Amino acid sequence: MDGPSQFPAVGSQQRAAAPRTRGGWTRKMLLKPGRSLMDWIRLIKSGKDMTGLRGKLLRVTPEELAKHKEKTDCWICIRGMVYNVTPYLEYHPGGEDELMRGAGADATELFDQIHSWVNYDSILKECLVGRMTSKPFPVAKASVTQPGLTVPKWTLPKVPVTQPGLTVPKEMIPNGLAVPGGSQKQPQDISPRYEWFQTEDTITVVIYTKQKDTNSDSVIVDLEGDVLRTEVRQQEYSYILQLELSHEVQEVVSVLCSSKVGKIELYLKKLNNTVWSDLGQPGEDHDSYKKNTNGDVEVVRPYTPVLPSLCPESVDEDQTCTNIYLMVKIYPDGLLTPIIDKLQIGDSVSMSSPEGNFFCTQLEGITELILMAAGTGFTPMVKLIIFALKILNFRKIRLVVINKEEKDILWKDQLDKLASTDQRFEVDYILSQPHAEWAGRLGRIEMSLCAELLSQRTEGVKSLVCVCGPASFAEIVVGFYKELGVSDEEICTFSV
Repeated sequence: MDGPSQFPAVGSQQRAAAPRTRGGWTRKMLLKPGRSLMDWIRLIKSGKDMTGLRGKLLRVTPEELAKHKEKTDCWICIRGMVYNVTPYLEYHPGGEDELMRGAGADATELFDQIHSWVNYDSILKECLVGRMTSKPFPVAKASVTQPGLTVPKWTLPKVPVTQPGLTVPKEMIPNGLAVPGGSQKQPQDISPRYEWFQTEDTITVVIYTKQKDTNSDSVIVDLEGDVLRTEVRQQEYSYILQLELSHEVQEVVSVLCSSKVGKIELYLKKLNNTVWSDLGQPGEDHDSYKKNTNGDVEVVRPYTPVLPSLCPESVDEDQTCTNIYLMVKIYPDGLLTPIIDKLQIGDSVSMSSPEGNFFCTQLEGITELILMAAGTGFTPMVKLIIFALKILNFRKIRLVVINKEEKDILWKDQLDKLASTDQRFEVDYILSQPHAEWAGRLGRIEMSLCAELLSQRTEGVKSLVCVCGPASFAEIVVGFYKELGVSDEEICTFSV
């Protein structure tokens, strides 16, 4: 199959926009209203099925890829990964025609000519169809029902093993679902799978649990040296991933759970910006199951110390010097929080030394704060608010709290009281699932709100934007503020 000969096309907007710079072409297509990068980020974070495959990942042959080359059905391949870019066409800064130059083909070389610096995986990760393969992959009779996908038939043995998008004999799968000695056979009601992706400086491991209401409290991640071990606790069984990573990574692993679809994402930062050819060598228990037993695992969770109250008159200075206060959300099916919920006076827990990268000295010269908190991301804001309000010349704190329902808002009464008693403090609430009587803001975080908060800043005064919440929330909010001209030095993010 011959690929496109020139990219971008002669006379196209991108070719006419020379010279090229590291930041991109100096001239872009005029996109329709509502088709900016931030609009695209909002769309892919909405939960909409961007591929039409309902979460399945396929093994795509060159012949199959070549069938998807129309604007209404456009797949492209970049570095062995196939993406359905049909919904992205209208959002592409270079215009639809430029993206169509790689339609139905391996566009890696063409992509590198124009966009080698672009983090395409982050932009297109929700559009991932699957991996390229050199030949058709055998499947079960009538097993794949995607429109236009033709696959050969295969007679299966009695015990199939599920892989992304396909059901095939276990002996045919290079990365088969291992059941090592000492581990349990695959339970019939759960069959997680995983994939991994990389950008220039990050590694993302995605585990599809196929179990709704999966939360971070049921995930145990242990990174010791270059060995990554992840355990996903589910009912009677745990799913294990254990790998000796092929390259070094930084010590911190971020975990994001999408409970509605049962997806878990592990974010690792590369120590060196090298391209990984593989994720690593499987350990003894890799890609396996074990039956859960009580008392067989140590669970560690980070929590942010808070104060007993936002109201100064309710805080006993002596108690804050001798006691540690934690704000913990209880997950009924979690590993740790139900135990914490049942602790009695006299019981004990182990606690580590404090860790963190924010220091009070970072507030020197700052007289205005914009605080963006989603869910339990409110916790690091507590001490920040009280500390700032103790500074006499501090001008303003604007807090935005995002939750699903009103009952999820932490310390709402105290926040409202503080706002009514100290004119330097303002609070706004946004609910994504409000009740009928809710009179406040509703929906999700929007760039217009960020712009509104920035416009209220006092001219010539130093301010700081602090963001805390799930990784996806922080990514969107930070992206909004950067697009609005806020520098990295003016933004601080906290992990949750």
